Amino acid sequence: MALLVLSSFAAVTVKLYRLQVVEHDRYLQEALVTRYGTAEVPAPRGVITDATGYPLAASVDTWDLYIDRFQWRDHEEALLAAIGLGAVLGRDADKLYSLGTEFDTGDYLVIRDLGYVEGAALQAQRLLGVRLLPSAVRQYPEGDLGRQIIGYVGIDGTGLWGIEADYDHLLRGQAGRVSSESDPYGRPIAFTASTEARPVAGAEVQLTIDRFMQAIIERELAAALERYQAPSGSILVMDPRTGAILAMASQPSTGTTAEALDNPSLAELVRNRPITDLYEPGSVLKTLTAAIALDLWLVTPESTYEDTGSVNIGPNVIHNWDFQTYGTVSVRELLQRSLNTGAVWLSQEIGAASFYDYFQAFGLGEPTHLGLSGEAEGMMRLPSDEEWYPVDLATNSYGQGLAATPLQVLTAVNAFANDGWLMRPYVVSRIVSPDEVRQFEPVQVRQVVSSRTATLMAGLMRDVVNGTDWHGARLSDYTVAGKTGTTIVSIPTGYDFDTTIASFAGFLPYEAPEVSILIKIDTPGGDLRLGGQVAAPVFARVAEQIMEYLRVPPSGGLVAQP
Repeated sequence: MALLVLSSFAAVTVKLYRLQVVEHDRYLQEALVTRYGTAEVPAPRGVITDATGYPLAASVDTWDLYIDRFQWRDHEEALLAAIGLGAVLGRDADKLYSLGTEFDTGDYLVIRDLGYVEGAALQAQRLLGVRLLPSAVRQYPEGDLGRQIIGYVGIDGTGLWGIEADYDHLLRGQAGRVSSESDPYGRPIAFTASTEARPVAGAEVQLTIDRFMQAIIERELAAALERYQAPSGSILVMDPRTGAILAMASQPSTGTTAEALDNPSLAELVRNRPITDLYEPGSVLKTLTAAIALDLWLVTPESTYEDTGSVNIGPNVIHNWDFQTYGTVSVRELLQRSLNTGAVWLSQEIGAASFYDYFQAFGLGEPTHLGLSGEAEGMMRLPSDEEWYPVDLATNSYGQGLAATPLQVLTAVNAFANDGWLMRPYVVSRIVSPDEVRQFEPVQVRQVVSSRTATLMAGLMRDVVNGTDWHGARLSDYTVAGKTGTTIVSIPTGYDFDTTIASFAGFLPYEAPEVSILIKIDTPGGDLRLGGQVAAPVFARVAEQIMEYLRVPPSGGLVAQP
């Protein structure tokens, strides 16, 4: 018996030695793991502001409130905790107790995005099993204004589209961590050591978008689609001298309710069409064709050709849009009447090599490098391509047979308001992070045409609006320079002659351009379907409101360009 007792003591001693000495470090670490917990502290997401610094997207600190069911298991304090929790939230304590004890383990999410003040007050009570984790809710002070540009943040704090997605790596910041020692019930132990790594706030992203102009174009676009029975459309406003995008909108779009985010067509609704969608610009590009001929000194505004109503390019016959014949026509008149035969005449004078060199210099066929995802490159066949035919030169001269985005088209037209310089468009003007401030300045890409040519073209575009009776884009107080476009919609088998895309691109005031605007209305369904009938009046309404907002003096008090 004595030997048995001594053997037992020896075994216990050996076991204690192994636990307390040999494997001390291992069990100490396991004990620390059970007592110490680490929680992630999300970083404040950066603010997105408009050009004036007004917040368009901002995060507000909140709490996510959980019940730890393990701590509420078989514990009388759980009922007291349920009563205290119910009093703060205004909810039934018995219901909370039932939900918190429904299972033995796991967390039950009581409420997400609880207000910061309420959560802080609740945390101070230190109720058993009630855990509050720091969170934040993204708010958009202007509602759905500019939503296709700004984007949206998902429930996991990740940007889903727009600026929120493209600049997510800067906006999200760097999360922090807090480690502390807890008792067996998971409650923090007072006066124990804790470690903390503070979160680093996300960067502030300032846009070139002006929220007042954005509101104007969104309102007018919605009205235009209803007025002209059109399913979709886009409006783009830029500073022609810097390339800054002042407003950009497209319809259809979506709000940000839970039902809207569950829409299976969400990707289509949030698409930023002015930069993603390609279309055949139509007669707006006749300005580019005329500018090339002027820049090469092949013609003057008064040079003429004989219009017979049609022109043969090999086996193909090209007619004027109205199937009319006008006889002797000058360059100025062919732009005013928007004659296809006149554009073809100019392209034949220019020649294919120079024509496409200039069109590429204007930025057609390549992205503008705006800095937003999804930007399309455009489509344009070149003489070096096997699929190119001489008729392509003819149709491209009046904007058919090639494709571009609204942003590419307006960027090209802007050169005539900017001494012939092509500017790189941009929508982010500044990024402010804890470490640095990055300021984005206007970028001159290249001088496409001479200053002389740009001045001549601006004057011709002015004459298009002012020299045409009852032009829809004309304003009483401001001189507008611009050009309409009416595109027959292409389909897999050719063209659908019953549908059109109506557009207008121009700038004002002609004497000292402040803004350039492109209007694009897709397949209007009423009796009015031409660019001059549909897009030009929308341009006039948008332009007049923007001039009033900017307080630009009427053209009568401005000095005209030389």
